[in-house]
Amino acid sequence: MTSTEAATLALQDHAALWSMGEIRASDVVNAACDALVAGLDTPGLRLLAACTRAEADYDVHELLPKALDELDLTFYPVASDAGQEAAARALARRMLAGELTPREFTFRTHQRYGHELPLTERLAELDDEYDTIEYGDRTLNQVDAEVTAEAHRLAAHPTVSAEPTDTPS
Repeated sequence: MTSTEAATLALQDHAALWSMGEIRASDVVNAACDALVAGLDTPGLRLLAACTRAEADYDVHELLPKALDELDLTFYPVASDAGQEAAARALARRMLAGELTPREFTFRTHQRYGHELPLTERLAELDDEYDTIEYGDRTLNQVDAEVTAEAHRLAAHPTVSAEPTDTPS
């Protein structure tokens, strides 16, 4: 994967995670800066990258959809099914990159989506299994290995079908 491809995927992941309330707006601005450094460049991306930390919470909701559109990326409306799936895939990539432990990954996914999101149902079940590991017949390493396999499954499909990309109100 080239640095521009990696930056594009990182920006898309940050956008999805922000839309679902997983990360701060300033994290999106940092991803926009990284995308510029990697060679991506559009007027909207420059405006997004220029936000200060103080401005980010107020301006990202307006600037992000335009920047993503200019890069042919998807803006996921808050609480959309497609956005939830994109955020779950982004969290899987973070776990595989070592930013989250398997336990943290299942906990965050289960906490955010419960057993309601079909894409992450197995992760919710595995989170439940972590809670009862001392009473079950599987070891922590076995559960971690299955979580890692699930993360690979999710991360292998970086995009989901897009829903309308209306700007938030």
